[in-house]
Amino acid sequence: MTAEKLYEELKKMSPTERERFFGILVRNAFREEDLSAGQATNFFAGNELTAQKAAAFLELSMSTFRRHVASGKLHPNSTVGRNQMFSIVKLKAFKKALKATKG
Repeated sequence: MTAEKLYEELKKMSPTERERFFGILVRNAFREEDLSAGQATNFFAGNELTAQKAAAFLELSMSTFRRHVASGKLHPNSTVGRNQMFSIVKLKAFKKALKATKG
């Protein structure tokens, strides 16, 4: 199996099963590493944010955040059920661009 195929399968999992999977991965994959289980969980946890968390991260109201999405300035990375998920990497770049235009 390739990493890409695994990622596609992970996106199909329910949030509960995905959380369970990462728990198993953290407990088993980092036994020989210097990372604690908490550090490893934090490493995996920041990949995507819900719209609400993304808006908070960007320090925007939900209406302003939604306007950016509707205008195409922000794009969801994936959809889990009815929740749009946004890449933390893209959000960081967008936040940097927002600050550059304000400053």
